[in-house]
Amino acid sequence: MLIREIHIDDAENFINLIKDVEAEADFMLMGAGERKTTPEQQRKQLERMEHQSNSTIFVAEEEGKLVGYLIAIGGSARRTQHSAYLVIGILENFRGKGIGTALFQNLEKWAMNHNISRLELTTVTQNEAGVALYKKIGFEIEGTKRNSLIIDGKPYDEYFMAKLL
Repeated sequence: MLIREIHIDDAENFINLIKDVEAEADFMLMGAGERKTTPEQQRKQLERMEHQSNSTIFVAEEEGKLVGYLIAIGGSARRTQHSAYLVIGILENFRGKGIGTALFQNLEKWAMNHNISRLELTTVTQNEAGVALYKKIGFEIEGTKRNSLIIDGKPYDEYFMAKLL
């Protein structure tokens, strides 16, 4: 398993990975088929992100195939540049194998070298595996966003979680 920062040339494989994860996962922001980003649009997003010192994407690669990702979106205002909002996704067949932990470990090393001192994310409260992973690596629940998402007509709460570095 190789964990590395994304390359511009990964754009098509990366957007396909995101769409595959969203099709498999119960609690992602977007559902199956909802994301319409093209490979060219993804390439442009990666090029923009490359110029932001407080944003990056780490990918997990297995035998040349992208199987997971961790996106860090840095704050755009001067007062939030020390903070990054995170989004993680791992293909179902690769979950529970330490990939999430490895992605977070690599991201934390990167964050400390890029003046990021706060990592934050949201997760549906019923996402027991996700909550367990985030707590294991040091995230704490800071609050609950009530009825934050409507999934299949049912309201779900989300935890707002953060880790200070």
